[in-house]
Amino acid sequence: MNPVYHQAKFINSSPHLNDTPEDQGREVAFAGRSNAGKSSAINALTRQNALARTSKTPGRTQMLNFFEINARQRFVDLPGYGYAKVPVAVKKKWHELMETYLTSRKSLCAIILVMDVRNPLTEFDWQMVEWCRHTGLPLHILLTKADKLTYGAAKNTLLQVQRELKDINFPLTIQLFSALKKTGIDEVHHALDLLFNPVEQ
Repeated sequence: MNPVYHQAKFINSSPHLNDTPEDQGREVAFAGRSNAGKSSAINALTRQNALARTSKTPGRTQMLNFFEINARQRFVDLPGYGYAKVPVAVKKKWHELMETYLTSRKSLCAIILVMDVRNPLTEFDWQMVEWCRHTGLPLHILLTKADKLTYGAAKNTLLQVQRELKDINFPLTIQLFSALKKTGIDEVHHALDLLFNPVEQ
């Protein structure tokens, strides 16, 4: 476990890129379908129950939310995509915001893609995987809510997703995760250490 992530603090929420922190250092962005558990994952990884806002209503994250780890490293909680109960025009604005951020943010160094283990690799998830493959941006996948399945069923889903992604030729890692049971946290911290501080080849 890396305690540096426990020092995370909220910086700001931005509905557009004009109000974001200065584009320097390194940022790891958390992406995923609405209600897949992005905010819960961030809270579990930082040992802070209310750092990122969580809700039983999908689509609570409506802006780019920035969290400072230290002076050079940040988490970014992206708007959830999928079935959020919001007007189409609002969804369109979210997607435009995400696209602008993903294509123009120079400090973005990796994506943590959060998927519900009971419903992985949706159409939106594949779009994010393909975008990372196209740009070469490292991707770490969390199959969240693993506590909702038996260990055997969760492990089978992990193996199935690994098989489906085995031909994707770019830096990609994947794991099971449960914010509720606090399982998989050390593994994510290790992945984050490598994403924030890549070893030079």
